[in-house]
Amino acid sequence: MSGQQVTVNSRKYDLCIRKTWSCELVRQDGPLIVLVGEFDRDVAHPKLGFLQRGTISYEYYWLDRWYNIFQFHEPGGGFRNYYCNIAMPPTFENSVLEYVDLDIDVLIQSNFEYEILDRDDFERNTVKFGYPKDVIKAAEASLLELLALIENGQLP
Repeated sequence: MSGQQVTVNSRKYDLCIRKTWSCELVRQDGPLIVLVGEFDRDVAHPKLGFLQRGTISYEYYWLDRWYNIFQFHEPGGGFRNYYCNIAMPPTFENSVLEYVDLDIDVLIQSNFEYEILDRDDFERNTVKFGYPKDVIKAAEASLLELLALIENGQLP
């Protein structure tokens, strides 16, 4: 199974695809799915800054958790930073991994200082898409769980 090509679809709550990309399956261990991808072009991101072509992304998804974690490495291999998404648990079928992004992100610098991003998008989309109370509660609880992992040095 390792080495299998996987398509990742990040969706909004209305299920429209927001972003799509290809990765390679590294391993699946119970609910944990680890993928690796490589940026095929330079990307200027408003929060991550400039991501050079060849940047490596290790992606950690859990079928039973409301977040995912991206670990970025420079093209030369050096650790760059983490980027985490609060998201509904993904599905993984027929080499396609899909998740619903719930807007809140956490950027973790190489010195492990972190910043919570896009809470305003979460608030706006709570109204726009009518997030149910259980989704709001799960997103907030997952943010706290993720922050505890960061503060306790338990990131992948």
